[in-house]
Amino acid sequence: MAKKTNMNKNYYAILMAGGVGSRFWPVSTSSYPKQFHDMLGTGKTLIQKTFDRLNQFVPTENILILTNERYNDLVLEQLPMVKQDQVVLEPAMRNTSPCILYASLKIQKMNPDAVMVVAPSDHWIEDETAFANDVKLCFDKCEQESALCTLGIRPTFPNTGFGYIEFEKKGDQKLKKVSQFREKPDYETAKEFLEQGNFLWNAGIFMWSVKTIVDAFKEYQPGQYDLFQGGFSCYNTPDETEFIQENYAKAENISIDYAILEQSKSIYTLPASFDWNDLGTWGALYDKLEKDNAENAIVNCRTLLVNAQNNMIRTSSNKVVVVDGLEDYIIVDKEDVLLIYPKSKQQDIKKVLDKVKEQFGEEYT
Repeated sequence: MAKKTNMNKNYYAILMAGGVGSRFWPVSTSSYPKQFHDMLGTGKTLIQKTFDRLNQFVPTENILILTNERYNDLVLEQLPMVKQDQVVLEPAMRNTSPCILYASLKIQKMNPDAVMVVAPSDHWIEDETAFANDVKLCFDKCEQESALCTLGIRPTFPNTGFGYIEFEKKGDQKLKKVSQFREKPDYETAKEFLEQGNFLWNAGIFMWSVKTIVDAFKEYQPGQYDLFQGGFSCYNTPDETEFIQENYAKAENISIDYAILEQSKSIYTLPASFDWNDLGTWGALYDKLEKDNAENAIVNCRTLLVNAQNNMIRTSSNKVVVVDGLEDYIIVDKEDVLLIYPKSKQQDIKKVLDKVKEQFGEEYT
């Protein structure tokens, strides 16, 4: 990739890549999660796609990858332009709040004028120019005032699998003042949200200045702030690893939403101008893939299909797959695991995973 010039040196990104993606089992496993797979058949893995998207406007060296220690080699292998000191490793699983504070303090030490975007590594966004423009609009707001910004997705149906952002209706500015975050609703409540017209899906994409987010931790999570601030002198030095190994596991297991966003009084949301899919389930992936005449989505295989409609069919090696009489199924073949499962029950794949682990051992999960 050609070196990009004229990038804003104050722009930073935290790419969140520590999740397991268990609803995508058997492709996504604890040792090789979905962000490191080419789920869409594009020739690039999800983390590579996300890095490239951020790298359109954030300098390469200003993108930090937040992940678990066990995925360090995968990150460096798939993102060869990234140096080891850009990979921020969690020695323990403690949800999103501690790791975001830790990475933010590292950035603050590098550049106290930084503004940053926090983005998941496994989402699908097609219009990358619109994404960049939306993030930069939020960056402008964050540079001018102590605001915490989030990108909200205009809901297209009453989805019960997402949290929602409720914003104030008054005012016609692009960025809307958030009145509250709402938990995942039941179907009737989700329908009401859509009818009201001032609700967005929470995509988990955040923008703020490094000063604003660190100050927010100081105010709303003083214990966590004190814990990580205690290592400030050794961040970005050889002493950092020892401090984090000793102290990270002491952090409270809490999400950034609960820790900061639901408490702050200066949260704004921008209704995103791009299409978005969180690729959280096989069904969500199915929605984004090209289909044959019978609405089957086919990845990495050659098929002979009879009376087979609306299926998600994937193998790992261009296998010949013959299916007769199946409709609305997920069929995934991966070396030593074959999954044939109704799409209508895709949310239960996590439970199936637990049963497989119990009966056959962790090597399959």
